[in-house]
Amino acid sequence: MNRFKRNIFLGITAFCTAVICLPGCTKLDVKPVSALTPDNFPKTSAQFVAATGPIYTAFRGPVGRQWWLVENLSTDMEVLVARGGNWFDGGNYSTLNLHTYTGDNGNLETMWQWCFSTISACNQVLSLFESVPESATKDQTVAEIKAMRAMCYFFLMDNFGNVPIISKFGDVSNLGTQPRAKVFAFVESELLAQIPNLSSTVDATTYGRPTKYLAYAILAKMYLNAQVYIGTPRYQDCVTMCDNIISAGKYGLDPDYLGMFKRNNGPQIKDFIYAVPFDGVYAQGMYYARWTLHPALAKKYSMPYSPDGPVYTYPSYYAYFNDPNDIRNKQYLTGKQYYNDGSPIIITTTNVGLDASYSGSDPNGVVQHQLEFTPNIVWRNPSTFDIGNDELANEEGYRNNKFYPDSAATTRNQSNDVPLFRYADVLLEKAEAILRGATASNGDSPVSLVNQVRTRAQAASFATVDLNGVLQERARELADEGWRRNDLIRYGLYEQPWGIKTDADPNKRIFPIPTPELQLNPKLVQNPGY
Repeated sequence: MNRFKRNIFLGITAFCTAVICLPGCTKLDVKPVSALTPDNFPKTSAQFVAATGPIYTAFRGPVGRQWWLVENLSTDMEVLVARGGNWFDGGNYSTLNLHTYTGDNGNLETMWQWCFSTISACNQVLSLFESVPESATKDQTVAEIKAMRAMCYFFLMDNFGNVPIISKFGDVSNLGTQPRAKVFAFVESELLAQIPNLSSTVDATTYGRPTKYLAYAILAKMYLNAQVYIGTPRYQDCVTMCDNIISAGKYGLDPDYLGMFKRNNGPQIKDFIYAVPFDGVYAQGMYYARWTLHPALAKKYSMPYSPDGPVYTYPSYYAYFNDPNDIRNKQYLTGKQYYNDGSPIIITTTNVGLDASYSGSDPNGVVQHQLEFTPNIVWRNPSTFDIGNDELANEEGYRNNKFYPDSAATTRNQSNDVPLFRYADVLLEKAEAILRGATASNGDSPVSLVNQVRTRAQAASFATVDLNGVLQERARELADEGWRRNDLIRYGLYEQPWGIKTDADPNKRIFPIPTPELQLNPKLVQNPGY
């Protein structure tokens, strides 16, 4: 058990249940009920952190599943296939990849609810803190709460575009949809206002909580995408925010790339600007390995359950991993598979179980087959997104194993923390912003910035780099981390075909407002094209 992660989540939840009761995001007219008295006002830093517990625990939900699936599956990187009817789930996953999603998609509804529930939690805690005596600790905690709220609005703006802005608990006067540019301005002003009171400490005491550098990282991401969000380029501002992080000297490129994503990651990882802490027992909800690994790999990785493995990587995406010395190649499982002792992983099946198209005289004859991942994905029934359910179909597509299985887990819940903002991303963002017209600073050039990332990966350095080269490096460095959709939209490539996707509607760059939310709130206006 990771003692650090256990202490984080025991600490931040111990105080909150005695202080607040959080309503759902749709009940914005409920008055806050507080058990705060002058005798139990939070006074110490630990007590203030504990009082904000619901905000941080809320981030574990969709980050461990729906957000990760939506951002990855809606791109050319990965696909969640149906197999013999399994995993079709009414098109909840296939429509993401095909860009035929509607407001009825359950994954999108969960993402919307996650953000607004967390915003509601932030607003309620802020309302409770109004009666708490002023102090430097209170100022920092309030700044952290508002930074978390701003991060939620960033994700809403990025995914849904036009959303309500609700900054006061119980306020029902501002439930109407606000333009994306107004949401952008709100997030920007909120983060800039909180930076002076956010901590500049980067260690175990601030891990999992927002610091000045998280605010800079969100702003850098916003400014890099400002042309998309508001129609105005802000590349120089992106460089400024990146420099605020780089020049602070608090972060770096950890030499063990693959180790950064294993179950024992945490505050010692200098690449993580902000990560969501998970624990297989005390902070559950993260189980990426369930989605990407084949059931026959359970024994190799000492997994206490049989993974499902319906998420496959497109061969065109894997083609970006073209340097044989690049250690990032090892995040993928390709070709024949072996146990750790070198013996082959053998699957016992039948002729027809191996290949449903078998037409020989012995369909039920037993065969021994070595597990082997093949690159191409073939849909046998495109209308139901089905590739078949024989063993050969189950082995199509290479598998991403970046978030390495948690062998110490007792369930499918993993203890791998999930980084949302990383230092390597900042270096690549600065490189891209300069290539897009910003002035270089501090002796950095696009190629020197990209080569820092490649050197850590033990890949050959580039002599020059252009925008396409940066995008490909982002594909290698940030695979399976939820930023591919954001990147493709910024590069104008979200409409390109992949797999059996043909939809090229630019309206799909933002998701539809979920149908249940439109029914609950008649002031919402559906996004164009839906």
